[in-house]
Amino acid sequence: MLTASLAGFGLGLSLIVAIGAQNLFVLRQGIRREHVLLVATICAVSDAALIIAGVAGLGLVLQSIPWLVPVVRWAGAVFLLVYGLLAARRAWRPSGEVLDARPADGRRTPAGAAAVALTCLALTWLNPHVYLDTVFLLGSIAGTHGEDRGWFAVGAVAASIVWFFSLAFGARLLGRVLATPRAWRVLDAVVAVVMIAIAVSLVWP
Repeated sequence: MLTASLAGFGLGLSLIVAIGAQNLFVLRQGIRREHVLLVATICAVSDAALIIAGVAGLGLVLQSIPWLVPVVRWAGAVFLLVYGLLAARRAWRPSGEVLDARPADGRRTPAGAAAVALTCLALTWLNPHVYLDTVFLLGSIAGTHGEDRGWFAVGAVAASIVWFFSLAFGARLLGRVLATPRAWRVLDAVVAVVMIAIAVSLVWP
């Protein structure tokens, strides 16, 4: 139970932390202190729904077809390895991107709640990678934990909640730090290490 929960938390966190448009949007809203609770809640609830759908659906499929478990295990390991290597490449050869959350001028008008919510939903649900990561990958790997796959999902959902609320409400403290290319390189390096380690653990006896 605890092992499955920790595995779900670690994998879920490593997938969410990977730099993307959704995280940058959450950071910007947090730094600007605009609809922070709304944004964090939408991201966390959306992730939870996708994770539960993936674990429930793919878990039943894997349970009915036992020979598919090792196939999924190796497929997940390969995907995580590639994902980790890409993160390592970004850390080694950064693109120079930084977080720019500064307003264009002092007369910037805060965006309305509806506009912020729609943008947040679009960045979450219209991103094809989110289905590959949370639905297929997390759902598949959860299936390898057998009866403890529910606890794996609990860990992954907890990671999502912790990450998005920490990112949103801690953004004011992280704004200056994450405005440097070096910070993104360190973050990518950490993501690479975690993903490669999980990939090895999936297939190592």
